[in-house]
Amino acid sequence: MSAGRKAGGKDELVQRELVVSARSGDHDAFSALAGSVVDRLYATAVLILRDHNEAEDATQETIVRAWRGLPSLRDPDRFDAWLRRLLVHACRDEGRRQSRRRVEVTLLPTHEPSVADASGQLVDRDVLERGFRRLSAEHRTVVVLHYYHGLSQPEIAAATGVPLGTVKSRLHHATHALRAALEADAREAGLTRGGVA
Repeated sequence: MSAGRKAGGKDELVQRELVVSARSGDHDAFSALAGSVVDRLYATAVLILRDHNEAEDATQETIVRAWRGLPSLRDPDRFDAWLRRLLVHACRDEGRRQSRRRVEVTLLPTHEPSVADASGQLVDRDVLERGFRRLSAEHRTVVVLHYYHGLSQPEIAAATGVPLGTVKSRLHHATHALRAALEADAREAGLTRGGVA
């Protein structure tokens, strides 16, 4: 199951029941609901914000906003989409707050590769990470929602609250920027090897 898609029917029914109970003020139901989504929210926030502390803050803010706004959620079946929208807004707010103070860039830890000689994979991951870091938070958001969560462009527009044309433009510019960064790193690597050989 992909990170951005709902689980099977039984899980959807359980989630719907929890949403209905939590909307009525049931703290235990909301705790169960929050516990079932917090890891997914955090993972998405890390991808968007590129900082673990900011991602924690955005995730916590999303949970708080969900608790406060849950009584106004009209359709319990739209909980996931509604929560995604709250997270995107919390990430945007956190990114704005932190951009005024940010000076240091924190690198994400890498996981050990499963094959013996994976230096090429690590280099590729590093190049992709550098390109991704160059994107604005708005561009990273559409890339994460599209490629990580598998959302369509109209779904991204609904989650971010921006027009569909803006989503298309951001996705186009983000992929162009990533491609340019990858090509620039490849040229740079070729020049470095060419100068040594």
